Amino acid sequence: MSSASPSKRSGIALKILGPILAVLAALLVGAVIMLFSGQDPIAAYRALLNGAFNGRRAIAETLIYTAPLMLGGLAFAVAYRASLFNIGIEGQLVIGGLAAGLVGASDLGLPTALHLPLAVIAAAIAGGVWGAIPGALRAFTGAHEVITTIMLNYLAYRLINFTIQSLGDWLPVDSQFQATERVLPSAELPIVLEGTRLHAGIIVAVVCAIALWYLLFRTSFGFKVRTVGLSRGAANYSGISWRTIFVLAMAISGLLAGLAGAGEALGLQGRHYAIPPGYGFTAIAVGLVGRNHPIAIIPAALLFGVLNAGALAMQDEAGVSSEIVLVLQGLVILAVAAFAAANRIPGLRRLATPRMST
Repeated sequence: MSSASPSKRSGIALKILGPILAVLAALLVGAVIMLFSGQDPIAAYRALLNGAFNGRRAIAETLIYTAPLMLGGLAFAVAYRASLFNIGIEGQLVIGGLAAGLVGASDLGLPTALHLPLAVIAAAIAGGVWGAIPGALRAFTGAHEVITTIMLNYLAYRLINFTIQSLGDWLPVDSQFQATERVLPSAELPIVLEGTRLHAGIIVAVVCAIALWYLLFRTSFGFKVRTVGLSRGAANYSGISWRTIFVLAMAISGLLAGLAGAGEALGLQGRHYAIPPGYGFTAIAVGLVGRNHPIAIIPAALLFGVLNAGALAMQDEAGVSSEIVLVLQGLVILAVAAFAAANRIPGLRRLATPRMST
């Protein structure tokens, strides 16, 4: 079997190195912005790295931020592969967290081997159903998923508030703290790094990334999803039901977001609060930076986890406003998007790809 041609190899290298160079460019622009605002970018980035990696607790906090962002990025990616734009990750995440919190706080008399999986499955089902709704609306009524997912985000917030404030006599909720009751020890995600808050949610996230890669690129279902995403007409011609794929892709997307909510409720917080954590919208950026590839989303989520974990250290040690992290996140997204757009322009792509020698 012949080896790949030099042009093909260089194209693959460009796809791998391009996002890395784009991120470095974004950090360079961020440094320029800090210089013009009278701040020391070297001290700021040193504080950022210290806050994210200086010691086991710092690393643990970075991974705590990374886990829900990774699952949210995967949720966005699987929908995007089917040509759907899921902006409802936040709503699906909080619905999943609510389901996990309610099941986890219920005294069912079950051992950990049954109670914990039941709470996680409840979160996955709740998030999956919440994601399938806009998928079905798009498939059978033509209602655009951007609009319906935004609407369902707000509906999810209101549903959680209603559940906590009005159903306290029937469900294990605590209206004083605007949250569910604390989950029982039998439903808690185990701590994976002693002396820190790092729970098994990070393991779940990595396993889900590998599983989604296999699903999308090694199964017939994944082929159908990618076919629908590339051309609905071609999918119809080959006998693939794009309506079914729309519903299933959004259901899987919601399932992954629901697992992120389960990690927060069963692992980090020990209960589900009515206040949205805000991971859902950042997760969209994670998916875009990872170019919607499940494996590439792992380092993309880690990057945003570093930015979030190091924000407080930047403020305390370097005197840089924590808001600069939001600027850096925006710059990273713009740089990666600009690279992707430039890579689709034939002239620029030829300049970036070395020619074969004759």
